[in-house]
Amino acid sequence: MFWFYPDVTRKVTNSDFLQGVMNKKTVSDVLVDIGDKTKARLLPWFEKANVPYPPQHLALLGFKAEKRLEMWAKKEGIWISIRHYPILAASGIAGPKLREGDRQVPEGIYRLNFLNPNSLYHLSMQINYPNDFDKNKAAEEQRTHLGGDIFIHGKAVSIGCLAIGDEAIEELFVLVATIGLDKVTVILAPQQDMQTVVLNTSIHPWISELYADIRQILKHKFLGVLNPSP
Repeated sequence: MFWFYPDVTRKVTNSDFLQGVMNKKTVSDVLVDIGDKTKARLLPWFEKANVPYPPQHLALLGFKAEKRLEMWAKKEGIWISIRHYPILAASGIAGPKLREGDRQVPEGIYRLNFLNPNSLYHLSMQINYPNDFDKNKAAEEQRTHLGGDIFIHGKAVSIGCLAIGDEAIEELFVLVATIGLDKVTVILAPQQDMQTVVLNTSIHPWISELYADIRQILKHKFLGVLNPSP
């Protein structure tokens, strides 16, 4: 999912170009424009969970089968569920992303590369797919053209990305911008109950290793805590 503006069909004049450049927003602009109102929406959730706002560390857990993106925050070394958002659009089935154009949402343990305040999908946050694990397994299988440009973004349409609507992406965008990209972990899983995942791993045996890693981090850090309603 590309974050830059596509070419337009009409002729672009110099004044159009200059106006477009002048209208580009920065992350700071977004914080000025919507920072206070998004904080006002999020603060009651953090107060309910008894977690300071902003938190020191944030985790986003995306479950493909449940079409849910969960927000967790760390307090005194413990991960606490804050709230969750419905995933309004995503594509693909259970299983990791393997190549460009397969329309799969990645699966694995990721981080965020950057925030895009000028997304065609309101606002967006780029996931660092392919990560080192993805690249290493692709090299072992001699797979190339892994794809990329995977985002969590607004609106309600998506191919290979996670669309969560404008209000939800505003909240996450502002929160991530406030605490810093390096304080955010993103875990994307085929479903919440990793014990019951059924997937043919004969072609790609390493998927069992990937799912074991996801299962372990979910079990030991996140699962077992009752999630609040969205």
